[in-house]
Parts: sequence; C-alpha cells; structure tokens
Amino acid sequence: MVRMLILRATKRLLDRIGGPTLCAGDQSTTLLGAWYATALRWRPQVALMVNETTLLPVLMPLAPAATLPARAGDQIATVLAAHEVPGPIIAAEREQMRHWRIAATANRSVVGVMNDFTFLADAWRHRSGDLLELALRLAATPCGPLYPTHGSPDRALAAHVRAASRET
Repeated sequence: MVRMLILRATKRLLDRIGGPTLCAGDQSTTLLGAWYATALRWRPQVALMVNETTLLPVLMPLAPAATLPARAGDQIATVLAAHEVPGPIIAAEREQMRHWRIAATANRSVVGVMNDFTFLADAWRHRSGDLLELALRLAATPCGPLYPTHGSPDRALAAHVRAASRET
C-alpha cells in the first residue's frame, strides 16, 4: 500500500491545480486523514486547507497553484509544529505526505467549515499579514461539528494526537 495524502479540492481550486487523480481504493494513510482545500481570492492568492478529522485550518500561498499538493505537506508540518505536536508525529505525517492524490470534495460539513473559515479569515487578515498566525487564530474558533466533542480544531487536534500517542 502506498502511503499518501488525499487532498480534496473545491471546483475553484481543481480548475487551478488540475483534475482529480484519485484511483479506486486510494485512501489517505496519514494520522490526520484527508485534507480539504480551496482558493481564497486575496492579493496574493492564498490556499485554505482544512483537515477532515480535526477541522484544523492551514493557510499558505497558492502560487504556483500547480505545485500546491507537493508543497502542502511542508506547510501542514509548520502548523502542526506551531500547535506543539511531537516531532516524531510531524515527521511521520510529512513522510506520508510525499505522495498525494487529488480528489473532489466529498464532505459537505467540512466544506461548510471551510466557508466559515474563509469568512473569518477575510475579516481578520488585515490585523496580521502572517498566514501562520491567522491559521492559529482560526484553529481556536468553535466549530459546530466539533461541539459534541472538543469544540474547536486546536482542541480536536490535541485530543487526536494524545489518542494516537497512546496507541503506539
């Protein structure tokens, strides 16, 4: 089995990075699972990625769009480090993200959270031009799908990492 990241992109982003490359039977093997992504029409343009499992947001420059899937792992690793995820977990995630597949979005709930994050990021971006700082702020935002468990993506990430650490 090839270890890989599945990046599920909105139509707007698929038009920029190329069509789906997902093959039958392909699954994300990373600890956090699949990531969803869209393009924000800012100057310069930015990609917003949201993890399907924890709803953790990641922001990164979109250009050059064709290389976004290949660059995503580095930015995800940077955000995980900022959330104080242990180094071995980040290294394992990064290693598995070397291979990736692109697919269309499949979870309307995650797309809804991406839309909420897009609105909030647009409102908050002028207070800080730093994409990492903005991603960290978004991660502390309460999200409806997480209310029954952890409430916000940063807490969901911490709980997911704790659970994974206990399993190993």
